[in-house]
Amino acid sequence: MFDLSYPWLLLALPLPWLLRKLPQPAGRALKLPALAKLGQQQREAAAAPLSSRLVLLLCWCLLVFSASQPRWLGEPVALPQQGRELMLALDLSGSMDIPDMELNGQRFTRLEAMKNVLRDFILARQGDRVGLILFADAAYQQAPLTFDLATVQQFLDDAVMGLVGQRTAIGEAIGLSVKRLNSYDTTNKVLILLSDGANNAGDIQPQEALKLAIAAGIRIYTVGLGAEQMVQNSIFGQRVINPSQDLDEPLLIQIAEQTGGRYFRARSPAELRQIYQLLDELEPIEREQLTYRPQRSLLHYPLALALLCSFWLAARRIDWTGVISGAR
Repeated sequence: MFDLSYPWLLLALPLPWLLRKLPQPAGRALKLPALAKLGQQQREAAAAPLSSRLVLLLCWCLLVFSASQPRWLGEPVALPQQGRELMLALDLSGSMDIPDMELNGQRFTRLEAMKNVLRDFILARQGDRVGLILFADAAYQQAPLTFDLATVQQFLDDAVMGLVGQRTAIGEAIGLSVKRLNSYDTTNKVLILLSDGANNAGDIQPQEALKLAIAAGIRIYTVGLGAEQMVQNSIFGQRVINPSQDLDEPLLIQIAEQTGGRYFRARSPAELRQIYQLLDELEPIEREQLTYRPQRSLLHYPLALALLCSFWLAARRIDWTGVISGAR
């Protein structure tokens, strides 16, 4: 759609004609040199050939039209808007190296499965501010809450076993998440905590951190990661074990229920992917839709045409002084 940024500037189109009509007292000099010069040019133009006067008038109209900044507005485009303040707290303890996650006949460690599933989840968080906390012996903020999802993903890809220890500090991870989320004045604060063990490290106990999360109004979704059966080879042959026997499900359930969240059990990469897809439905975003219209400036077209007109007038080599002298 065609539009003018400053349509009121079109009111200047009749300005040369108005200046010609201004009375000029005899024997007195006009005190406005710029207006006097413009009025003189109009009188010169009046004595010039008709074609030159028309081109000069066209040149003026084009300059005024350019000053009004013509532009072309495209179709409205929806803007991504800020939604959740979403913090990811991910377990990086030694047990995350257990290869009990099976998909399409292939086995992955818990850490590999978590990274693969979270990659799509993070990149789909357009409009959300996402942060990343890694915890083992202690909890560390790897990425602050940010709209730069590619950087968050890069920090997750760079996480390796042993980076922050071997044990599991669930309480400290929740406490640090509460501290970071409290820095933002929003009501939709969400923590997704993934762990495959029980709290056995850190300076803050989970119950203390849970009270802080409840007071801050932070909703926590917990995910218990790890298969329930795994075939293990030994010198006595194969035996089936439960690699998730250390998972503290009662604690994760309590944390989720008391903060208004939900507990999920992920025994495979497929289940883990379904959990993260379900989180979008559990945390809807209600907000007004904002749009913008892409615009493209068109002022260079009338400017270029005005320049060509000026070249044509210069090529005519009109002697305005002679025309005026002859008219007088």
